[in-house]
Amino acid sequence: MKDAKRAWQRMLSGRRLDLLDPSPLDIELEDIAHGLARVARWNGQTSGDAAFSVAQHSLLVDEIAGQLKPKLTPAEHLSAVLHDAAEYVIGDLITPFKSAVGADYKVLEKRLMTAIRLRFGLPARETEELKSLIKRADRIAAYLEATQLAGFSPSEARRLFGRSKRFDGIVLVPWAPGKAKRCFLERCDGLAKGL
Repeated sequence: MKDAKRAWQRMLSGRRLDLLDPSPLDIELEDIAHGLARVARWNGQTSGDAAFSVAQHSLLVDEIAGQLKPKLTPAEHLSAVLHDAAEYVIGDLITPFKSAVGADYKVLEKRLMTAIRLRFGLPARETEELKSLIKRADRIAAYLEATQLAGFSPSEARRLFGRSKRFDGIVLVPWAPGKAKRCFLERCDGLAKGL
């Protein structure tokens, strides 16, 4: 009898994460931080000595969301930091590729995000208001990354992501994976204390 195809991944923590039916009990912050610090935004097509990681991007989105809405709760900030957390397992697929892959990718991503959110004591889904805020912050971050690191002209990036001049003062310098992981862990640990 042939073995079923493997649909799980062993994490450095020793956890074995079922990719088709992920359990919150198999989610560890250390694994998320480690993975996201090593996953490159823009498929690594950015300037600088290090790739601009999803961990650093997540912290940028949290910072922007906090400036857009200064009275966010620790849980709302944690939602912003974890908005791309599933990418520690599935990687950062660029938007055009996500469209090409189709609905199956979205189903897996949604299941994994639900498990992650539950693991950290967050509701399975964000409110529509919070989801909209995080999406807006994500697009502002994408504009900054595109123009400062990924070689997009301001007009091309504005057409794709929009622009908020309010955030033009943010200067992006990619961090080494160790720093991205450490900063991500520190932010999540600090927020978790406020829950």
